[in-house]
Amino acid sequence: MPVTTMLDLPLVLLSNRGPVSFDRGTSGRTVIRGAGGLVSALSGLAEHLDDAVWVCGAATEEDTVVASEAEGGSILVQTSPSPHVVVGEPDGPAIRVRLVITDPGAYADFYSVWSNPILWFVQHGLYGRALSPVITQAEHDAFENGYAAVNQVYAEAVADEVHARGGKALVLLQDYHFYLVAERVRELCPDVVLTHFVHIPWPSPDEWRVLPTGIRERLLRGLMGSDVVGFHTRRYARNFVLCAQELLGLDVDLDNLEITIGNRTVRARYYPISVDTAALEATLTTEEVAAHVAILRYAFLDGDRQLVLRVDRTDPSKNVVRGFLAFGTLLDQHPELVGKVSFLALMQPSRTDVPEYADYIALIGAVVAEINARHTKDGQQPIDLRMAEDFALAVAAYSICDVIMVNALADGMNLVTKEVAVVNRRGGVLTLSENAGAHEELGEYAVTLHPFDVQQMADALYEALTMPVEERYRRLAAAAEQVRTHDLSRWLGEQMDDLTRLSGLF
Repeated sequence: MPVTTMLDLPLVLLSNRGPVSFDRGTSGRTVIRGAGGLVSALSGLAEHLDDAVWVCGAATEEDTVVASEAEGGSILVQTSPSPHVVVGEPDGPAIRVRLVITDPGAYADFYSVWSNPILWFVQHGLYGRALSPVITQAEHDAFENGYAAVNQVYAEAVADEVHARGGKALVLLQDYHFYLVAERVRELCPDVVLTHFVHIPWPSPDEWRVLPTGIRERLLRGLMGSDVVGFHTRRYARNFVLCAQELLGLDVDLDNLEITIGNRTVRARYYPISVDTAALEATLTTEEVAAHVAILRYAFLDGDRQLVLRVDRTDPSKNVVRGFLAFGTLLDQHPELVGKVSFLALMQPSRTDVPEYADYIALIGAVVAEINARHTKDGQQPIDLRMAEDFALAVAAYSICDVIMVNALADGMNLVTKEVAVVNRRGGVLTLSENAGAHEELGEYAVTLHPFDVQQMADALYEALTMPVEERYRRLAAAAEQVRTHDLSRWLGEQMDDLTRLSGLF
């Protein structure tokens, strides 16, 4: 995206995980570039600016060593073609990175007690309320000594980088780990232009009432330090404004999504994130993907067989168990499909140190075993569950599946749906939860899933599997066009354009 949209200010980025991490092997220190579309987009932005720094956590032992060597300062890392720390001038794209070291006990409370699961569960509506959450003194202490303390450390690191740039900078904060940072940075650096993007759902005010009053108010007021708070959908942005009105008693303009706090205006905005379509299509043409495609076709698509696919983390918010129950119901009610339809599930184990997540993985396995026992025919199990993270395998499966199932209870966006739309070559049908952010963009091209209704999801799978071929390809082409014309660079560019237009008001 053009650098001219960047307000002519230095850039300071903050995220929990950064653009690179460090490791040490037998040949010495190695630099590993971060994966994912967000890292790619923000890295591309920072690499093209003369004065940008990315503040992030020291995630590995070697990260901590590198941070200590830098004595709290930043380092310059060339990101391609071979990532390495730069001494002197880079001869390729490079990013300045500041790795932040935090107390391990405080970080554990920050990440494993508050960020995950509490904030994640609140924002994805995962608490049943009858028995959870249970907020005790331990959770209060973890918030103060963990979440708040770690946010303070990161806020001071960001402020240091702003001050090093003369006290004026564009500050981009990312996600739910840092809700208290903006307010503190504004106190220390009143001349910043500050935006915070929340990548997960933002629920209605009532969902936040499960948290102690003082804590939820601190979280909201922390975000109010921003000039702009960004979300993936208008619904999330509107919920945020309603929270300011109902939980903080602030004056708001719901039509314009604006909040008045003191003599400042905080603006809620929505920018649906997308995927790097060129990178996806390049991956699709690799020999590794081609090899996976050949194996998958042989395993699942001989004759007139069909393939249902899901690619997800084993997070309770992904609603994996109900998805399998719906597939089992489909086979119960349409026995003619047994042996004709397979369900490939590529799952990445997630946060296994959190008891709720470990229990959910066990439940997934139990449900799959029961359905397979009930519907195995001629030695062929209907569900192939694989616990592995393999992007090339996922892209291969994307390209040949007949149906992709995304039935999340709540999802900030869900990029799997967009990835399938771009690379599928078989007229794949998107079956998409109405509670996924992607539904706001792609719902008209998908078969909608109601994630709590197992019977409806079974009926939706049947509709997708029996949809006329012409209609399948028509919908897929329209979805792909939507994704290609609203790609990752557009997501970032629209934010920068808005900040440019609003800059005169800050």
